[in-house]
Amino acid sequence: MPNAPAYPRTRLRRIRRTAWLRRLVAEKTVSVDDLIWPVFVINGENRREAVPSMPGVDRLSIDLLAAEVVEARDLGIPAIALFPYTDEALKTPNAEEAYNPDNMVCRAVRAIKAAVPEIGVICDVALDPFNSDGHDGLVRDGQILNDESVEILVKQAVVQADAGCDVIAPSDMMDGRVGAIRDGLDVAGHQDVAVLSYAAKYASGFYGPFRDAVGSSGALKGDKKTYQMNPANSEEALREVALDIAEGADMVMVKPGLPYLDVVRLVKQEFGLPTFVYNVSGEYAMLRGAGDAGWLDYDKVLIETLQAFKRAGADAILTYAAKDAARLLTAA
Repeated sequence: MPNAPAYPRTRLRRIRRTAWLRRLVAEKTVSVDDLIWPVFVINGENRREAVPSMPGVDRLSIDLLAAEVVEARDLGIPAIALFPYTDEALKTPNAEEAYNPDNMVCRAVRAIKAAVPEIGVICDVALDPFNSDGHDGLVRDGQILNDESVEILVKQAVVQADAGCDVIAPSDMMDGRVGAIRDGLDVAGHQDVAVLSYAAKYASGFYGPFRDAVGSSGALKGDKKTYQMNPANSEEALREVALDIAEGADMVMVKPGLPYLDVVRLVKQEFGLPTFVYNVSGEYAMLRGAGDAGWLDYDKVLIETLQAFKRAGADAILTYAAKDAARLLTAA
């Protein structure tokens, strides 16, 4: 950075003096175009269930969800990310419901695309909502199987693409799954379906409310440390991302967000690929809970958080507060 003349010739407050000038010199800005709204779907009709650990977030039946997505579209949100709350009776050790072409996710995709064809639909690919062990892969004798899980994940991705999903987002962290999914989609005629890889997904304590929302917390046996990343590591994240890019990922994700802004920056600088970040359930719950308690100004800290992601290098942000943020950004 070139040396600037010292004070009083240089007064950095000059460019902060008025709102219009602050807008002109802003280095990073957040817009509605940056937002992806994660949503939870449940079976039934006209059902709305609050997620207690995520204030303001509901599980919605497909009919109600389709109406909510219309509102998201009207707010300018480009895409949603779909997550299922699976009935316990449908969960099995082999997660067969994950690749049932008429499962709840596939039905929801078809309904959303019929109601709002212009909004993007991103589908999670992982087995934890369908696995009676609560893990992202198949479990045998206490071990999470890699290659056998990948075979199921490919089937899951294909039925989602058949239903009309635009972006397949493997969040499971099995080795080799991006390449296998890309090949499976291509063979099935879905060459135009993109892959958003959860490339650097950490074994984080910030996922608790999400597991409540999809109903996997009670089923989970043990932890996910043998496949999700060690929170102490950042160089390893670059290896994970490089492998997924080599296997055909179109976009990559860092998850969680706020504790891993350094990883977002590293990934964006190293690869230059579209880099997404997930403002996960625990992060959302902290801000919303503190706002509801009157300890923080929720609107201010929400926008500040989104700005932090953009400043770190994120191109898009998955956030449960997407609709809140969209209203604030369009009103500004």
